[in-house]
Amino acid sequence: MAGGRSCVEAHMTVTSPQESRSTLRGLQCGKSVESLVKEPENGFPTSGFFSSEPISSFLWSGIPHGWDNFFRPLHFQALSIVSVSLLAVEKLSDFNPMFFAGLLEAVVAALMMNIYIVGLNQLYDIEIDKVNKPYLPLASGEYSVGTGVTIVTSFLVMSFWLGWVVRSWPLFWALFISFILGTAYSVNLPLLRWKKSAVVAAMCILAVRAVIVQLAFFLHMQTHVYGRPAVFSRPLIFATAFMSFFSVVIALFKDIPDMDGDKVFGIRTFTVRLGQKRVFWACISLLQMAYAVAFAVGLISPCLWSKVVTVMGHAVLASILWARAKSIDLSSKAAITSFYMFVWKLFYAEYLLIPLVR
Repeated sequence: MAGGRSCVEAHMTVTSPQESRSTLRGLQCGKSVESLVKEPENGFPTSGFFSSEPISSFLWSGIPHGWDNFFRPLHFQALSIVSVSLLAVEKLSDFNPMFFAGLLEAVVAALMMNIYIVGLNQLYDIEIDKVNKPYLPLASGEYSVGTGVTIVTSFLVMSFWLGWVVRSWPLFWALFISFILGTAYSVNLPLLRWKKSAVVAAMCILAVRAVIVQLAFFLHMQTHVYGRPAVFSRPLIFATAFMSFFSVVIALFKDIPDMDGDKVFGIRTFTVRLGQKRVFWACISLLQMAYAVAFAVGLISPCLWSKVVTVMGHAVLASILWARAKSIDLSSKAAITSFYMFVWKLFYAEYLLIPLVR
């Protein structure tokens, strides 16, 4: 603990990006560099999915530079929450003020918790991010560690405060479990730093992105907003199963672009052990299997419009994935990174189809 305090104090004395980079290079803090392992920041890629331009350039003005890389593409996480919340809608009259108030509560509380998780991971990954992602605000020295600590602490407190005052137990437990997993994933303490294990890291991502998002936010709308009994409908089961499978693929795929940094720091990911090509095509095969199952689910839907949309939608996504995969140059890190971002686009494109599964 003393080493951790001296580390933070040393960073907080830095007054410029140049000094920060110099200080970080020489800082030891009583820990080996190998202990400072890698991304995925709760499964999110590093910058916006479609552009590396700051979010502030198109959302609103006045946000400090670097917040886009520190916060990640939060608008896509909001999409996932909105999509799952729509599964609780049974009729047009359900689109009432209570729905929109409950949706806003869930989105704001979850995004603030995500800022905590992503920011905490960056705080513990400064050295390895200098290799894999030197443009991140902490790795580049744009933000001091003191600034990072202030940001993550503030958003953690605000997230729990909102979850408590709303009095929705599904929402509160979603925040609490995300906090526990996100902290254990990144913090470098005995029995923690779960991201050092490829299997445990995958399970953390699976729990948050596939299970908690689907179940907790659906139940928040179903029980807290609408006051209906908790049910596990066919669309909800499909969404949970499909996104669980997809999350496993992302957990495998996330290491492919970062193989060089992982080798340097001794991180034994599946990509390091098996090679980029084998892991890449294993991921593509798994995704094609998932789309085949989604295609079959659409075929047996009793609702004609849902059948047409889900069958055609998943067929199109599977075709695009296969065409893109066949054209990739696996010897190019830039091409692999671009494809990884493309996989995330497919992940969130699924959230456009999920509300239409009936």
